[in-house]
Amino acid sequence: MSALPIHRDHLPYASALASRSLDQIDLAVIHCTELPDLAMSRAFGERIQYAESGTGNSGHYYVEQSGRVEEWVPPDRVAHHVRGYNERSVGIELVNRGRFPDWFDSRRQTMSEPYPGEQIASLIALLALLQLRLPALRWIAGHEALDVSRVESSDQPTIRVCRKRDPGILFPWNIVLAAVALEWLPGAPRYSFD
Repeated sequence: MSALPIHRDHLPYASALASRSLDQIDLAVIHCTELPDLAMSRAFGERIQYAESGTGNSGHYYVEQSGRVEEWVPPDRVAHHVRGYNERSVGIELVNRGRFPDWFDSRRQTMSEPYPGEQIASLIALLALLQLRLPALRWIAGHEALDVSRVESSDQPTIRVCRKRDPGILFPWNIVLAAVALEWLPGAPRYSFD
């Protein structure tokens, strides 16, 4: 598990993010980038979204389809990746197109890109490594279970769609939950992996 290579390529503003103790982290949040590749994800992550702090939105770790893992924000910093849970969680982004480029089009809400075995194997290894490094890590959830808000669809304002749907219906929760010693976050909606 500790042999998993993690390539550190911290975002330019990583040191400006709020610091925290590692024992505050009890939740791993699984995301997908909903962008076609890591380069586009990086460009988005480097974009300043919060002028007062000079920071933006990103996860801590990014896992490419090939299984390569990059750390963009060290876990002792609070990344902006999920509303209401940032202070207690570590965000893991899987490179996957998701609904790209029509995130809020009511006709394009199905996630259709599968997650390759290499990507899932690296995710499992990363979660196991994080459990060794983060003493309070106990829970796991998908982004879609934590941000259940709805927004107007881009094609028909009278239709509301989920703001977040990641990691989506093709994510193999059964495999991941069977392989790691993390429990589903109490109170978070459960999906098709029941």
